[in-house]
Amino acid sequence: MRTEIVTAKLLNPEDLLADKLGVKSGQQVGDLGCGGAGYFSLPAARLVGPNGKVYAVDVLKSALAGVLSKAKLENLLNIEAVWSDLEKVGATKVVPESLDHALLVNILFQSRQNESLVQEARRLLCAGGRLLVVDWKVATTPFGPPLANRLSAEAVKQLVSQFDFTVEKEFEAGPYHYGFVFVKQ
Repeated sequence: MRTEIVTAKLLNPEDLLADKLGVKSGQQVGDLGCGGAGYFSLPAARLVGPNGKVYAVDVLKSALAGVLSKAKLENLLNIEAVWSDLEKVGATKVVPESLDHALLVNILFQSRQNESLVQEARRLLCAGGRLLVVDWKVATTPFGPPLANRLSAEAVKQLVSQFDFTVEKEFEAGPYHYGFVFVKQ
């Protein structure tokens, strides 16, 4: 089963964005590794409203086209697609230190360059900006990525903290996911 399909049924983007992360009207959000379904980009765009902006960032142009297509259907004009390799620090064409929030949802298990992903998120976040990390628990699940590709919550906490972030919240993001909100110092 594709990760995007699983994400739609097992995570509640509105709860994670509004209640856990605190996304509000007028803010700037980067959905880093957004995928093609817009599961977090579209709810974020609704939350930030017409005075805010969501940057949907992905390495796949087809994923970006999918997000923009869904945004158009919902008349969400505040999403900008950004084609970028997030594993290359400095590659994302978003103004540095301009984001209030950055999202790394179900992306760390896909990469072997996680330090670069966190550094790129840090580069884009303003001081005091929040980073939402949600990923698969290292546990046997009926679907999802191989266990060998998953990072434990403790490993993620150590990884992100080494880049001058502090943990604001740690929580169960769903039955098979853990979540963190980190704050950039």
